[in-house]
Amino acid sequence: MGIHRLNHAVLYVTDLDRSVAFYRDVLGFRRVPMTPEGFRGAAFLQAPDSTNDHDLGLFEIGARAGQSTAGRSTVGLYHLAWEVDTLEELAATAQRLTEAGALVGTSDHGTTKSLYGRDPDGLEFEVVWLVPAGQLDEAALAARTRIGRLDLSAEIRRYGADTRGGIGISIPA
Repeated sequence: MGIHRLNHAVLYVTDLDRSVAFYRDVLGFRRVPMTPEGFRGAAFLQAPDSTNDHDLGLFEIGARAGQSTAGRSTVGLYHLAWEVDTLEELAATAQRLTEAGALVGTSDHGTTKSLYGRDPDGLEFEVVWLVPAGQLDEAALAARTRIGRLDLSAEIRRYGADTRGGIGISIPA
């Protein structure tokens, strides 16, 4: 049997409390009590609608740590992508990211509609809504080969604010 999904990711952060607050307040993650007894400097978080026991581990390495240079001068992970169910939730996430000063870009990839954010340590992530399989058309499929400007209002008019994304793709039909 092969791999079928990402269960969790672990990030090194400079300030654990600041990072927990960001992921909680901006993205809705909740802290789960699974840090080993006597172990300080770690937190485990679960995404709002996740069935994983945790989706994100945060390990504090202190304020003297340098910024990640991955993609600029070293190899490393560029970003993680989290999926939301509806364009309404994508719009709400865009608003929270904007208010936190953490929204760094948006993109229309044809079959996916994406927000890009940066956490307090400058680590990038993506929040994405996937066009349901039953609503994929030639235009959406052709647009996968380019990065377009995301017009979230137009996408809501096209697909509906509460249309569940990913059906038939990341979520079984």
